[in-house]
Amino acid sequence: MARKTVVVLGGGWTGSLAARQLSAQLDPRRYELVLVNDRPYAINLIAGARMTVTSVDNLDSKDKGLLPYDKLFQNGNGSVKIGHAVAVEEDKESGKGGWVILEGGEKVRWDALVVATGSAWQGPLSFPDAGALPGHVQQWRERVKGANDIYIVGGGAVGIEFAGEIKEAYPDKKVTLIHSGPKLLTSVYPDKYRDDIEKRARARGINFAFNEYVDSIPEPGVRGLTTRKGTQFDTADLVIPAFGSRPNTAVVSSLAPSPISANGSLKVNPTLEVQDHPGIFALGDVVDWKEEKQAAKGTNHIAVVVPNLVSYLEGKPLKKVYKGSPELILIPLGKSGGSAYLGILWGIVLGDWFARMVKGKDLFVSQSRKDRGL
Repeated sequence: MARKTVVVLGGGWTGSLAARQLSAQLDPRRYELVLVNDRPYAINLIAGARMTVTSVDNLDSKDKGLLPYDKLFQNGNGSVKIGHAVAVEEDKESGKGGWVILEGGEKVRWDALVVATGSAWQGPLSFPDAGALPGHVQQWRERVKGANDIYIVGGGAVGIEFAGEIKEAYPDKKVTLIHSGPKLLTSVYPDKYRDDIEKRARARGINFAFNEYVDSIPEPGVRGLTTRKGTQFDTADLVIPAFGSRPNTAVVSSLAPSPISANGSLKVNPTLEVQDHPGIFALGDVVDWKEEKQAAKGTNHIAVVVPNLVSYLEGKPLKKVYKGSPELILIPLGKSGGSAYLGILWGIVLGDWFARMVKGKDLFVSQSRKDRGL
């Protein structure tokens, strides 16, 4: 009997972990596992801010923040296909499976598909393909180093982390974070936590401009910044966008009926199978679920998708259901501290020591490598 093929589309933080777990679950005599990704490694996006601000810890190397697939697969079951996916097609004739279409027209057959294509960012976290990545990282480091008055647009976790990393690497630079709301983050988190992270950031010399929208980010090298309501920051010599990540779901936009929701995410059943598309599963940032997009959520998605995908291949009912995850957030302000919120019990706020020991010092570099067999 011919082997069936499982394709994991997207080899980032969540996709690579899913591929590793699937390689341990799938019998290589019956199933072939293929990971499709643009690059021959995953990027530890949790380390992305520090990586693009400073050369400290060499985070842009393959023994730190870049995660090669050399030892990813277990049981000798798995291969990597490097290519840019442009579409997903279903086999309408048989009613089962389909193909991932790569740039250039090559097709990768799938009998079950996991979509783990993540989010797209602007600015420093908009990492290009492998060949251009070193230049991208170096360019942003030089921009930060050469600027004196830096404005970061977006008061979510990413923007706060960028502000903290810049201030730690360059204490004398002026750093201002612009946010559209009256407090940092969103109302998902209680005011006591939002106030705490602001207080800690201010203590490090970070400035804030609240209730301001920026509709157009000036090109690097262009001086000055004007907000929607006309506030001018004439001395700004570098503006870093840290807002508006969007789900990378264009690759499945041609499926019918469309699985894409109004916010650009993939509509899923509680089993994390894509609605109206049996055999296609989603995990990570592309999942349309009322929760904040975070790496930890993707890990919880994997615990549902992997057993359900195996059940699907074996013709059994999908029994695992996703019930959401508690909101947990840990924002480092460089290596020295930060703040965390655990949405359990009465809602726990933890400060510098916890942030430093759990995330700030290492940014999960060691754990991310161990989790992928490195």
